[in-house]
This record gives sequence, structure tokens and C-alpha cells, in this order.
Amino acid sequence: MKKTSTKPLDKRVSIFMTIDQHTISSHFNKHDPAPIYNRQLSQEFSEYLMNAVIEAKRYSTIRYKVSCLPEDRRFVDPVMQAVRRHFSIKKKLKEAEFKKFKKKAFILLAASMVIVMICQGLLPLIFRTEDRVHSTLSNALDVFSWVILWKPIERLIFYWNPFLKEILLLEKMTEAEMIIIEKRRLIEKRDPSLANNNGNGRL
Repeated sequence: MKKTSTKPLDKRVSIFMTIDQHTISSHFNKHDPAPIYNRQLSQEFSEYLMNAVIEAKRYSTIRYKVSCLPEDRRFVDPVMQAVRRHFSIKKKLKEAEFKKFKKKAFILLAASMVIVMICQGLLPLIFRTEDRVHSTLSNALDVFSWVILWKPIERLIFYWNPFLKEILLLEKMTEAEMIIIEKRRLIEKRDPSLANNNGNGRL
């Protein structure tokens, strides 16, 4: 009997973009004088791109669908280079933030372990075994140890996933496939019979 695959189905997420030489400036920060390929994206355009992939999952495939006229084809590569550069920078910043988060979490865990060792090893020595408060103090120290260790353990176990998810998404948007859809300019055709009627006028 053959086993059925449990791997999630691949889901494609498309980001639709239109590149026009007359409106291309709206994609970028108007105060940035750099060349198009090195220019900073506008906040509106960046938010549009992020909102387009808001439902992307771990196994989703992201691709850009860029539509343009034949004469605007030369702007596609510089614009896409700026887009990929934008998300590459965001990925590096998020990785640095994740590294800083892990460092703080491990420092907090180490400090908590030191406090727990002091409480469990040093304080009980102050009281003799026959003292009545020994049992109460021991139980209180056990509870305190769990409480002080819970926060760093919680951060290390549950707070990693949002970082990894966003880093993976930014990596996909940096390396996503691009599909170019060239549009044809519509040329208005006049009906010769209508032109003749309009030229005749009234008798």
C-alpha cells in the first residue's frame, strides 16, 4: 500500500506591477536623486508590495508579474533591481535584529540560571534542617525558580518563529521570479463611412 504525501501543496503568490515611464516616479522616494536601480522605494509602494504577500505561507512561491508597454521595457530591469535591493536590505536588518534578540534572550537565561542556583544552593544553607521554615522556604524557592526561568525559556521557544518567518519572506521577495507581460498600445481606428458622413454636413 502506497503512502500518501503529506507535504503541503505549493501555493503561488503573484505581485502585480505596472511600469510606465510617465508614472514610474511614484514608485520611489521623490527626494532620492540616485539612479533608478539604486533608488529608495516610496512608502506607499513598499506597503503595497508587503500587502500583496500578506497571505504567503512557508511553502508559497512568490513571483512578480510586471506589465509594461514595449517602449517602457527598458525601465523594468532597473525598477526590479531597486525592488530586490530594498528587500535585501530589509532582510539584513531583520537578521541583525534576530541576532540581537537571541543574544539578549541567552543573557537573560544565563542570569536567571545564576539567580536560581544562588537561591537553591545558598539560601537553604542559612536555615537548619530542623527549622520549621525550611520546608516553606524550599517550596517558595522552587516556585520562584520556575517563575524566573519561564520568561527567558518562553522567549527562546515561542518568539523565534516570527523572526524566521519574516526573514524567509524577505528572502523570497529578493529572489522571486519575474514575469514580464508586454502590453500593446491601443490605436483608435476611425470608420471611413463615419468620416464621410461627418464631412458631408448638411445640404
